[in-house]
Amino acid sequence: MDKERKYPLEKVRNFGIIAHIDAGKTTTSERVLFYTGATHKIGEVHEGDTVTDWMEQERERGITITAAAITCFWKKTDASKDPENFYRFNIIDTPGHIDFTAEVKRSLRVLDGAVVVFDGVAGVEPQSETNWRYADEGKVPRVCFINKLDRMGASFEKSFASILNRLSPKAVRMQIPIGEEEKHEGVVDLLKMKGYHFEGDMGIEVKEVEIPEHLKESAEKFRKEMVEKIVENDETLMNAYLEGKEVQIDELKKVLRKAVIANEIFPVFCGSALKNKGVQLVLDAVVDYLPSPLEVPPVIGVHPKTGEELVRKPSDEEPFAALAFKLQADPFVGMLTFFRVYSGTVESGTYIYNSTTGEKERLGRIVRLQADKREEVKKVYAGEIAAAVGLKNTKTSHTLCDENNPIVLEQITFPLPVVSMRIEPKTKADQEKMGMALKRLSDEDPTFKITSDPETLETVIWGMGELHLEIIVDRMKREFSVGANTGAPQVAYRETVTTEAEAESKYIRQTGGRGQYGHVKLTVKPLPQFEEGAKVPKNAKREQGFEFINSVKGGVIPQEYIPAVEKGVREGMSRGILAGYPVVDVSVDLYDGSYHEVDSSEIAFKIAGSMAFQDAAKRAKPVILEPIMKVEVVTPDKFMGDITGHLSSRRGQIEEMEDRGMLKAIRAKVPLSEMFGYITTLRSMTEGRATFVMEFHEYAIVPRNVADEIIASRK
Repeated sequence: MDKERKYPLEKVRNFGIIAHIDAGKTTTSERVLFYTGATHKIGEVHEGDTVTDWMEQERERGITITAAAITCFWKKTDASKDPENFYRFNIIDTPGHIDFTAEVKRSLRVLDGAVVVFDGVAGVEPQSETNWRYADEGKVPRVCFINKLDRMGASFEKSFASILNRLSPKAVRMQIPIGEEEKHEGVVDLLKMKGYHFEGDMGIEVKEVEIPEHLKESAEKFRKEMVEKIVENDETLMNAYLEGKEVQIDELKKVLRKAVIANEIFPVFCGSALKNKGVQLVLDAVVDYLPSPLEVPPVIGVHPKTGEELVRKPSDEEPFAALAFKLQADPFVGMLTFFRVYSGTVESGTYIYNSTTGEKERLGRIVRLQADKREEVKKVYAGEIAAAVGLKNTKTSHTLCDENNPIVLEQITFPLPVVSMRIEPKTKADQEKMGMALKRLSDEDPTFKITSDPETLETVIWGMGELHLEIIVDRMKREFSVGANTGAPQVAYRETVTTEAEAESKYIRQTGGRGQYGHVKLTVKPLPQFEEGAKVPKNAKREQGFEFINSVKGGVIPQEYIPAVEKGVREGMSRGILAGYPVVDVSVDLYDGSYHEVDSSEIAFKIAGSMAFQDAAKRAKPVILEPIMKVEVVTPDKFMGDITGHLSSRRGQIEEMEDRGMLKAIRAKVPLSEMFGYITTLRSMTEGRATFVMEFHEYAIVPRNVADEIIASRK
């Protein structure tokens, strides 16, 4: 162990706080900072003075936009016997709004665990499901916290049931609340069978009390359930329990820790962050049940040249390997590159190797982050999260490593943007600055793209939703002093084919001297999972890209021209067939052609490939695809009929309806094109009392009459 390392790896916890918008993540983060001593005052979202929501746009809107990284230290509430028992927490507070879902995805990629916060009134909400799915994909162990139990209509049992039904049957109650709504006083720990009150300034004193009489019976019942779920994960403990022996708390905790790390159990805690109840016990649970970097599987990558699989263990002695997972423009120091060190150590002032680009870069300074404040450090160790200042060419998902032991770690995949908007600078002076500002913002955000319309030469920006693009334009104005005019948001349609068709194309030009000759024959058809009559797998989503098959026999087209044909096909796909939108989900088979020994060239085969693709695709019954959104509307009962009728009139399919306390929740799937400006209509229909959230679900074929309108509007 390095002498300079203050906190051994087993005492480090890298975790994120994730939830649906408005479930109380940032409020919980502020309590965490206060109780760990990182701040001396609790910031409140409604007052706009929180630490983790530090951007002006976040404070104005009361939402989290960018993931904030925090380092703090925690001593367990029952650790008074061991004054040295401090744990280092590297926490990321993530956004809940669907437009900023990339922040959650990239944060979960580099974290070892997560605290999932739920609203005690609403329970599981749409973005809770998306975040849970991302955590499942990354096999991230989770601890659940049912928050806001002081609110009117709060119900721990209803919220817990929604976790079991909609997320995982492996959820287990670790606590039950003492009272709900205005009577919420504290929590009962089912493991210790003790009650806890939170007293003193900001609930800082955790006081152990006896379980109230009226809760003893249900506490006994739920404890029995909890113990049964835990012992199922250990044969020895299971046998002892079945023999009627009393299982010790320490043994239960040991088995529970293993089960949580293996994603076999998701422990559920409860309280109210705003009323300072329950947060310290969740921090104890982070220490007790979430893994240290030593307990997660070693990271796997490949050798950049040989493709051989390599493993890096979380040790300071291993060669250095880290993943850059986020870029952030900082007004004082330039671009900050957040990275997670998986193995080895790195010092400021040294050169590091970017194995993704094959370049070396000097690591100027390393800072540890306290949201928007920073503390400079000389060295970072395995298992830690920090940010680098001075890296010019490192982007999100790039691997940083030791040049003598190169490795490329798996890249983070991001959802594709679904909304576009035309943008132009307000003045001539803004023109140059706008290009620079957009590039900086797209470097930061992998779901924000910039393209140019080839016909009008206008700049088009792409994002995850209206709010996403609104924030981008606002940031350009405030951070880069660039004024811009914008057009109305547009839907990111796609095109595809529904049947098979063949085409032959010859590109011949004779201009005196050497000419051009390219001749190809190819077949275009849908990807196998989307062919007519194919059984589409449940998880098969559109936007799977395309496959290019080379089945040319006997060298009728020389091997060196095949990549040029593929390039031409890709170019033909980018131009679209019906309305100029990119083509997706097609399989292209190049099966024949011919060449000329003198006149053939790459450019000739590229043009022939592009023409043949366009020709075949036009005959392969092309269709337009549109993004379909999962929409959830929460409304008072009396407006339910109006809302369901209105959603149906917008081509929506109502999926289910459920009670949500005193309100009703309606879930539906609606095309994105029908959802622009929906919030204004919804407010006027419901006297401003209904709310809605939506997230991208899938691409689906547009009905013929709507497709005709789209095609006409593009001509």
